Amino acid sequence: MEKEPLPPLQDATGLEPLKMQDSSIVKDVDFGQVLETHATPEMERKLLWKLDLFLIPLMGFCYMLQYMDKLALSQATLFNLQEDLSLKGTEYNWTSAVFYFGYLAWSWPSSYLIVRLPLGKYLGFAVFLWGGILMCHAACTSFSGLMSARFFLGVGEASIAPGFALITGMFYKREEQPARQAAWFVGNSIATVIGGVVAYGIGLIDTSAVKNWQLLFLILGAVTAAYGLVLLVLLPDSPAKNMFLNQTEKKIAIQRTLKNKTGVMDTGKFRWNQVLMAIKDPQTWFLVLYTLCVNFCNGGITSFSSIIIAGFGFSNLKALVMQMPLGAAQLAFLLLTSGFATFVRSSRIFMMILNCAVSVIGMALIWKLDEGDRAGRLTGLCLGAVFAANIPLSLSIISSNIAGFTKKSTVSALMFVAYCVGNIVGPQFFIPAEKPSYPTGIKAAMSGLILGIFFLICLYMFYVWENNRRDRLYGSPRELTEAEELQDEFSNKTDHEIESFRYLL
Repeated sequence: MEKEPLPPLQDATGLEPLKMQDSSIVKDVDFGQVLETHATPEMERKLLWKLDLFLIPLMGFCYMLQYMDKLALSQATLFNLQEDLSLKGTEYNWTSAVFYFGYLAWSWPSSYLIVRLPLGKYLGFAVFLWGGILMCHAACTSFSGLMSARFFLGVGEASIAPGFALITGMFYKREEQPARQAAWFVGNSIATVIGGVVAYGIGLIDTSAVKNWQLLFLILGAVTAAYGLVLLVLLPDSPAKNMFLNQTEKKIAIQRTLKNKTGVMDTGKFRWNQVLMAIKDPQTWFLVLYTLCVNFCNGGITSFSSIIIAGFGFSNLKALVMQMPLGAAQLAFLLLTSGFATFVRSSRIFMMILNCAVSVIGMALIWKLDEGDRAGRLTGLCLGAVFAANIPLSLSIISSNIAGFTKKSTVSALMFVAYCVGNIVGPQFFIPAEKPSYPTGIKAAMSGLILGIFFLICLYMFYVWENNRRDRLYGSPRELTEAEELQDEFSNKTDHEIESFRYLL
């Protein structure tokens, strides 16, 4: 098949200017200067080090706060939240689930706003908003009030993970992304460790002015809102729009990611044809179905872990501290599998399958071991949380294997719709009458993880088949010139439109 001729280019390089419509980045990027920039390996290493020192701590600390805030509801149950608000029957289940209705309601508008608004400013404002809403939880006096607060908390948090995935995709090469996705996701594991200690400390405060569960929401919310202001100032919008790189470094940052062929930034235009491409792409639905199924488990673990641990025979305060091993196990597998995926080619999906399989074993231990085997069942719960280490790997698949800014945003939104639905459905299997062992919920979590493994196998087979099909149709991908890479990158093509694109496994 004959390739479309590249539009002519020119400026200092002797090439004609790139023809781009509705480009909001033309004023920020001189394409000729990007082509003229020749970074030495030393310059690129220094830039990468600078990116890591600036971006990873910013995103990692935010992700830690996000998961601590999610755990707060479960921890508040051990401070008599249910009794103080007179929650009956499945009302607690729904206060957990309604958070994801807010997440779900905002996932599509968020995917649109991420394209249209300055990314860093939008995410910083979202973090500030969710911190304020978390503080409002302390004012709740009834089921309806808590439901409202939880819904809007979901709205506030909906943009963070897909936004961070897009930032990672804009600043890092495809082979660098799994380790960086994992690096900021480390905050999730640390949150489980630190969150238990923080909640334990708050539980020791003896005051009649506010209840301990109110104090938990006030402290976490205030810290989060303050950090939102920090992100508003420091978080970059794109490689061309940031405060921590000089002009030369900005050009190198753009140039070094050209080979990604996934788009370092959008032209400011929402492309409906890319939405249709995303919907018709099989990889979209394998990722969506995987995400849906494994979050049957996530919804239960996040919402009921404190109650389950207390049911093993620990006091309420001791149960908060005993959440720490869950974070440690998750962190160990996160470092192991993400590190392996970074240094061993074509191993990402295999590592995701491994994490899910470990969690299946963990859930089986909780289900089958005697109620008196406290250590064995706690070990099972720790292993059951390991599947969450797949989140940075799945996000890196979006960053690496989906090209086109609007298509990438659409797939991210669909995955987070699935994430929400899974987390809404999951807690409903945790029947109040079965408290604290919840056998139905544990079996539902196991089933979701097994289905998740099946869809990961389907995704792997699709990538292998599609790469082979492209090799037969176009031949082995050739090295593109910098001008061709720049044209592919700023023309905002999708992975289906770039003949040299091959999927990473």
